[in-house]
Amino acid sequence: MARQRVLILCTGNSCRSQMAEGWINTLLGERWEARSAGTRPAAGVHPLAVRVMAEAGVDISGGVPEHVDRYLEQPWDLVVTVCDSARESCPVFPRPVKTTHISFPDPAEATGSEEERLAVFRAVRDDIRARLLPLLTG
Repeated sequence: MARQRVLILCTGNSCRSQMAEGWINTLLGERWEARSAGTRPAAGVHPLAVRVMAEAGVDISGGVPEHVDRYLEQPWDLVVTVCDSARESCPVFPRPVKTTHISFPDPAEATGSEEERLAVFRAVRDDIRARLLPLLTG
């Protein structure tokens, strides 16, 4: 059976969409192939996103923020926006594609000590797993 393809869109493609891509490819990789992209990609994947995903056994250290334009012509079974800004600026795909939106707070905006910021990243990581993965398995 061919795997279904899901594109996870965010603004910077440095935290939420990278974590979502990591979860899907690691836990649902037999059924789904995930890619992530941004409407305004950051320079790199946020180090705290890499760290909290590694704590959960998921390696996203090789992730590279990419612009959504590179994926527009590809066939997708589903496009998921994970931040409100990306939802508002989501491009028009040339092929019909199912889209859905699940909003997660941006952990990169967390302030405080490193431990406080890590707590925010962990909460978003766990929320993505709890709310996004059932959408793909239901």
